[in-house]
Amino acid sequence: MSEQALRHTGHQGIFFVTNSILSLQNVSVTFGALRAVDGVTLSVPAGQRRAIIGPNGAGKTTLFNAIAGVVPISSGTVHFDGADMTRFSTNKRASLGISRTFQITNLFPQLSVQENIRLAVCGLSNRKFALFGSGQPNPSEKEAIEMALENSQLTGQRNTEVKTMSYGEQRQLEMAMALVQKPKLLLLDEPAAGLSPAERVKMADVINALPRDLTLILIEHDMDLALGLVDYVTCLHFGQVLTGGTPDEIRADEKVQEVYLGKPRHA
Repeated sequence: MSEQALRHTGHQGIFFVTNSILSLQNVSVTFGALRAVDGVTLSVPAGQRRAIIGPNGAGKTTLFNAIAGVVPISSGTVHFDGADMTRFSTNKRASLGISRTFQITNLFPQLSVQENIRLAVCGLSNRKFALFGSGQPNPSEKEAIEMALENSQLTGQRNTEVKTMSYGEQRQLEMAMALVQKPKLLLLDEPAAGLSPAERVKMADVINALPRDLTLILIEHDMDLALGLVDYVTCLHFGQVLTGGTPDEIRADEKVQEVYLGKPRHA
């Protein structure tokens, strides 16, 4: 079912677009002569879990970066939680409640799990970080750290040095560092990239267990994994929205099979 249809009718198990927390209207991003994102319009309801899929070069990462403020938007508008944030910086967007992870982890291997999360807290509050003595988190920050540890399923590893952790556990820590910001919208950039089969299962468990009131958008090349984690899917092709729908609708969509899976229609 398309987003346009959802605007008017709704769908069982899917949130109404009229409650959207994120809205993009005719958004384009160009790099010289290349139009990486071409007139994308979409609305993400509060609490929805959405995947952005598509073949290589479809514009997924560029669209993600446009939402996060990493790349400037050439035309169109982006609204978040009622505010026009089209020209806002990444820091301003973070202050509104947008947090993200990246394809490559950016952690401090000599520090513990909890110390890495504390660094994220200090970054939010512009406080200096001290391993010893001063710079201890206040009660509100302690609560945020504990919640991030719990939601990333790392509570038992709070004192573990990051350098001793598996890559999958480091990806969980990266998620904890995003969650400590108490976001309204969490952007996950290929959360299962580079993980072993067992680690992919664990990551899926962690994502599925996140609070349901947290709006989630993810990019993931593993379509089977992505479709098992979300309520709604947007498929991009050549920078444009090819189609959108529930996971079951996307699995059955011939256009998706053709451009994403390489399966010709009527095959």
